[in-house]
Amino acid sequence: MGANAIAKFLGVTSRQVYRLTYGDLMPHFKLGGSVAARRSSLTKWMAEQEAAS
Repeated sequence: MGANAIAKFLGVTSRQVYRLTYGDLMPHFKLGGSVAARRSSLTKWMAEQEAAS
């Protein structure tokens, strides 16, 4: 998933996605210079964040 797809999945703006990735707050990787992430990684990350709250 690219930044726009990640933003749609998380319900945030693409700018917020970039802020989360550059701050290493969200699981991600670079794919050809673009921010990308797996849906499964994001789902696991969200569950961990929810449990920590």
